Parts: sequence; C-alpha cells; structure tokens
Amino acid sequence: MATILPVSSILLVTGFGLSLIGLCGILMHRHLLRIIIGFALFGTGLHIVIVATGYVTGGTAPIIDRALGPAEAGHAIDPIPSALVVTAIVIGFAVTSIMLAYAVRLHSAKKTFDIGTFTEPKW
Repeated sequence: MATILPVSSILLVTGFGLSLIGLCGILMHRHLLRIIIGFALFGTGLHIVIVATGYVTGGTAPIIDRALGPAEAGHAIDPIPSALVVTAIVIGFAVTSIMLAYAVRLHSAKKTFDIGTFTEPKW
C-alpha cells in the first residue's frame, strides 16, 4: 500500500522551495525587476508555509454550528494563520507596487534596471 504524503507536508515543501527560489532571485540577480519578482516569490512561499502550519489533516472550517459542535472544535483548522496571511498578501501587494513604481522612476533616470549603475550616494 502506497503511503500518501499529508497535504501539510506538501505545502511546507512547496513553501520552502518557493522561498528559496525567491531568496536566490533577490541575492543573485542585479536586475531590479528580477529582484522584485524574487521578493514576491519569497513572500508567497512564506505565506504558504504559514498556512501549512495551521492546517489540520481531516479538519474542517472553523465555524461552530450543527455540523461542528463545540466538542469537535479540535478538528477545525486554525483560522489565525489564514487571517494573518490574508493581511500579509494585502501588505505584500502594496510593497510590490511601491517597489515597481520606484524601479520605474530609477529606469526613467538612468535608462537601465541594472543596480550596478546606481552608485552615487543617496543622502
């Protein structure tokens, strides 16, 4: 009989993999847009890891009603990580938008996205 991996393990591996790819994109590239994409991938991977920590195998939605009484509340999925991730997605979208707007401004000033050309002091 084949052993099936639990969904939470698959989510953890996927999340850590995306985070690692994003971190490599941030640290190894000199192109601003690739760095921004790496930042977005890193955040998405962390979101998946956070949701995976709250997942309960065989669990159900955390709504206490006739289908899930107070006695079976332990079988509900933890709603806190999901709520945190929804907030983090909104904040991440805003941060990515600001990074893209800043990259466009830098491109209009220097006509390149290479971070090696931005050598002058900022202050």
